[in-house]
Amino acid sequence: MALVKQRLPLTALRTFEAAARRLSFKDAADELCVSATTVSNQIRQLEKDWGCQLFVRKTRSVVLTDAGRSMALVLARAFSDIRAEIEAHVASRSKSVTLAVGPIFGARWLAPRLAQFRAAHPKIDLIIEHAPRITGLETMPTSVAVDWGVGPWNGLETRMLFRIVYAPVASPALIAAHGGLRTPEDLVRFPIIHQQNRGEWQAWLKHAGVPGLSFRDEVIATDSNMVTQAAIDGQGVALGIFPFLQPEVDMGRLIRPFEIDLHPDRAYHLLTRPGARATSEINAVCRWIEHEAALLR
Repeated sequence: MALVKQRLPLTALRTFEAAARRLSFKDAADELCVSATTVSNQIRQLEKDWGCQLFVRKTRSVVLTDAGRSMALVLARAFSDIRAEIEAHVASRSKSVTLAVGPIFGARWLAPRLAQFRAAHPKIDLIIEHAPRITGLETMPTSVAVDWGVGPWNGLETRMLFRIVYAPVASPALIAAHGGLRTPEDLVRFPIIHQQNRGEWQAWLKHAGVPGLSFRDEVIATDSNMVTQAAIDGQGVALGIFPFLQPEVDMGRLIRPFEIDLHPDRAYHLLTRPGARATSEINAVCRWIEHEAALLR
């Protein structure tokens, strides 16, 4: 299809960009407030018009082809440039910056510092979104984000913010009810809360010198904030993420019974689209995050 004399299918391109970023037709549909069928039909029409396949459809997921990945990179840059240009020319007393973060970083690190940010930057409106796991430019939902991992985040500018440690935590009431928690071996008498899978607890047990310890009462939750709240409510022993949970320990809501810390390879990183920090308000947000993070190191 010759596109030289044709109008660009902007609606379909926007749909494709959202589906490529999220690697999900359903999630793209939710973002755009349309049906998943509409998303699928628009992308199939693009594939038909262009004579190339953009996605490999699997049973419960979609994967970008080489052509789709290349197109996604171009569109991500284009939409970012359009957004930046509009923001640069729209007269407004305040500027807005959309920041994508994960649930525990948002709740335990960012939320307690929002008043400090507003005091430091009263003319910047901070819009906070939930960030899915980011793998590179094509899955970057905003111009700036904070993600946890080891990288690489292909196509993005990155800066390490700080590392975390894992350590078991439990409520005082739970520890008293189960006869105390003095050694790692005592954990067999306690209900255990896992996040996502059993991997972190297995790594901690090995680090603590009891790799063969078997738990009798276990539950797995996928949301980090749910794990934390369950521990505070006395539902079980969880691997607390520090420094996020230090305030709960300081207030006595949680006890950190062992001085045995697991140091994962992954760390929190600040991610930005190429050239995004040339925008003054984005750079101001990044510099503030970097300054606050540096206080933890």
